[in-house]
Amino acid sequence: MKLYGTPLCHDCVDAFERLKNAGISYDYVEITKSMPKMKEFLHLRDNRDEFIDIKKEGYVGVPCFLLDDDSIEFDTDNIIRHFSQK
Repeated sequence: MKLYGTPLCHDCVDAFERLKNAGISYDYVEITKSMPKMKEFLHLRDNRDEFIDIKKEGYVGVPCFLLDDDSIEFDTDNIIRHFSQK
């Protein structure tokens, strides 16, 4: 799983801590660290229907969890439940 986020976002910081406490590993893509990382996230955001409502509401869309099956989730609780069932 990839986690797109930034330490500038309190929801992302909360997700980092909660995933750590749950023992869930992930590949972190810090979108504010470099232009290539930002472009990677924006490509995903601009081309996936999962972001339509997020963009309409004026949100950036992080934390964004890209699962290994190519599905996208935005809710940390759902991610923790998903990995707890495995």
